[in-house]
Amino acid sequence: MKTIIAACSQNLSGSRASIQTALRTLLAVPWPSQRDVGSALQLLAVLQWVLSFLLLGTVSLLLLIYLLFTSLWLIPVLYLAWIIFDWDTPEKGGRRLPCLRRWTVWKHFRDYFPVKLVKTHDLSPSHNYIIGSHPHGILCVGAFCNFITGSTGFEELFPGIRSFLTTLAGNFRLPVFREYLMSGGLFPVTRRAIGYLLSQKGTGNAVAIVIGGAAESLSCRPGVTTLILKNRKGFVRVALRHGAFLVPSFSFGENDLFRQVVFEEDSWMRSIQRRFQKMIGFAPCLFYGRGLTSCRSRGFLPYARPITTVVGEPVAVPKVENPSRELVDRYHELYIRALLKLFNENKTKYGLSESDELHII
Repeated sequence: MKTIIAACSQNLSGSRASIQTALRTLLAVPWPSQRDVGSALQLLAVLQWVLSFLLLGTVSLLLLIYLLFTSLWLIPVLYLAWIIFDWDTPEKGGRRLPCLRRWTVWKHFRDYFPVKLVKTHDLSPSHNYIIGSHPHGILCVGAFCNFITGSTGFEELFPGIRSFLTTLAGNFRLPVFREYLMSGGLFPVTRRAIGYLLSQKGTGNAVAIVIGGAAESLSCRPGVTTLILKNRKGFVRVALRHGAFLVPSFSFGENDLFRQVVFEEDSWMRSIQRRFQKMIGFAPCLFYGRGLTSCRSRGFLPYARPITTVVGEPVAVPKVENPSRELVDRYHELYIRALLKLFNENKTKYGLSESDELHII
């Protein structure tokens, strides 16, 4: 018996020693610094945003289709009935949730790049506005961060102004994804939806439109500043019908977030991209960014490059119920002049050289 007790005592002593050694080793490992924790939170914030925009709609659709063939078939049936009943809501003001705009995760999202909003002129709450957002880039990071989230202080810089952002109408046909978009304050880029915001919500509304659209994303690459704007005049016509002032804005650094494989205009790959754009509303791009584990690896996350969105001087627009083509052309030209002025006055401040030019096609 004494032999057994002695053996147990030796084992317990050995166990205590092992535990103490493990604890000392654990305590010797340096804890993550506040900077490391912040960087991880920023990366996760960007990751959830990218996955939401790239996968949420498709995954939700596939999941609902799968549930139709299971014992939970009633869930997709009821949701489909809800979508039919709720079909016009995105074009009638949507369902914006202010708490989502103030979500803490957007501050980490902002700090990852970082994104900054610069004001050059006041916007009076007694008017409505259409803000032209340039360039499109790959995922419109600057437009989203500044006009949808409250992380860059839009409401503080422009008191009394409510900002909205438009996106492809087809996105609002995807289940669950439509609810996500509406809750954040996004609307279809249709005349009906924009007209509702400019006529049924009083004054002090600023509707941001990424005018170049999906076609502009095809020419997105670092060092090139090309905008598709010359024949995009529908936003001017809408502004005239509602008397909404036109405001140019430019996000310096937007085209530096990804690397894209750009095909020549006469190539068969470019023709395929054009056909897809006409059929489904957006152009499939072959692009890459950084990986999840290292900025030196390749992946689908944007590179951490600073984005500065400068909001320019508003162009006063009269209210004309049926504007003529000449009137639309006149204010379209005034808008382009204001945009060029904004670009040239700020390009050297935010990463471009004096010789860089803004190409409008």
